[in-house]
Amino acid sequence: MSVDKHTSSFEEKALSVDRDIVVETEPVSPHVEEKRLVRKLDWRIMPIACIMYLFAYLDRTNLGNARLQGLPQDTLHGDPTGVLFDWVNSVFFFSYVDHLSNTRNDFVEAVPSPYLAWLRGRWMGSLLGAHGTIIPPKFLLCPDRIIEATAFDFGGLVVARIGLGVFEAGFGPGIPLYMSFFYTKEEMGMRMAYWFGFAAVAGAFGGLIAFGIQHVHAAVANWKLLFIVEGVPTVLIGLLSMLILPNRPEETTMFNEKERELALERINRGIKADVGKTVNKSHIYAAFKDWRIYAAGVLYFGANCALASISAFLPTIITTFGYTNALAQLLTVPPYAVAAVYLCLNSYTSDRLQSRGIFIAAASTLAGVGYILLLTVPSNNHVRYFATFCITSGTYTTIGVIIAWFAHNLGSETKKATGIPMYMAIGQCGSVLGSHLYPKTDGPRYMLVALCLLVCLNWLADPAVIVNDSRGFAVTCALQFVAAIAALVLTVSYRLENKRRDKKYGKPIRDAPVDTLELADQAPMFRYTP
Repeated sequence: MSVDKHTSSFEEKALSVDRDIVVETEPVSPHVEEKRLVRKLDWRIMPIACIMYLFAYLDRTNLGNARLQGLPQDTLHGDPTGVLFDWVNSVFFFSYVDHLSNTRNDFVEAVPSPYLAWLRGRWMGSLLGAHGTIIPPKFLLCPDRIIEATAFDFGGLVVARIGLGVFEAGFGPGIPLYMSFFYTKEEMGMRMAYWFGFAAVAGAFGGLIAFGIQHVHAAVANWKLLFIVEGVPTVLIGLLSMLILPNRPEETTMFNEKERELALERINRGIKADVGKTVNKSHIYAAFKDWRIYAAGVLYFGANCALASISAFLPTIITTFGYTNALAQLLTVPPYAVAAVYLCLNSYTSDRLQSRGIFIAAASTLAGVGYILLLTVPSNNHVRYFATFCITSGTYTTIGVIIAWFAHNLGSETKKATGIPMYMAIGQCGSVLGSHLYPKTDGPRYMLVALCLLVCLNWLADPAVIVNDSRGFAVTCALQFVAAIAALVLTVSYRLENKRRDKKYGKPIRDAPVDTLELADQAPMFRYTP
């Protein structure tokens, strides 16, 4: 009897093991496999990319915090007019724009992950690029943010800011192209929101760091300590990213063959991805002739004018509400935190609806309304502080969504590598303008000439309210509404073109590959995201 029981027990265990084996070897559905792959990509790419951008924006925007910690007094002889500070801020964008135009083919020809890492890392050395060649000397990098802390006069600050612009130039347009190697157009919006949202997080985080350093009593000036604390991690993160970021799907070692096959199939949905490091010269010319890229540049110009000015001058603007320097640093945190949440909500919805232009127009309008409040409510600080929430939320959302928009709508890899730096270069000229709109002599209301507001917004403002001692708010306000109009023109244009192609060529099969190797986005079966 006991033998029978033991035999029965053994057979039951064997059957149980067999059932487990059957379960484990059951085929996984394609949907589950794709979710696993996307999760794997998210864990590998997104954390390091977001942290890289966090420190990129800390490096770029902490000048506004340093202004309240004694930088003008120590290096600019007090700068009573604010003009020298404006030039220190804006010279970054001159070198940034210049080197944007030189990065076109490097995006395609260089190995992506080390290229982005070195652009972010900023330490001396050279980078082995594609085909065993050496990346040109413009990619030789140095810890310029840390060097900025050693500056003792106007010239030293300018040189450090120029270096910062040179080595930042390829990072901003490189990331959207890089992520388009791995993510579909339905996924790009949220990934770009997470990534660019860390620019807003940097604003909030930078305010907290500046508030803490404001209370440090060290042998080093507070503004120098701020640059060192935020600059040192950048070098380390650049080194780390070289080890973490994967190369192109066809080259990376992070995929097994099944995952590689799925990854390549994903990036060919609704498009035909270029294979290898291909540069199609006809697509470069097509980008220069595409009016929509210039319209995107106009849109980006307005958004960047607001972004550059609010990033550099928000602490100063808040001090005009009557708060102390230390409290102003702290009060910069909530607007940026809300901006990050608002950006993610808009990007999620635009991904689900596969519509970008309407969201950009709405966000730009929100930013414009914020500037109207600053212009027309001079005495109520609660309303004026609320206006900074509108401005940061609208501005960051506009830029985050447009980056995702044009990561798909240019068709081929070469046209993306040309068109993205093009519209960004045009847009960054707005950053130069934004850097000069808030001199101290125009505080506390910062309006340009009354005519700017009267021309654009005379139906909203009483001319008696407009004074000649404030200029920045009016110009930036007008540009937000110009950006909203440009977004509407683009989205209508894309919708009409999609409708025309549907009528002429028929509707394409969803997610079917489209041959864009010859005509890029002009391929008959290619459809734009409106």
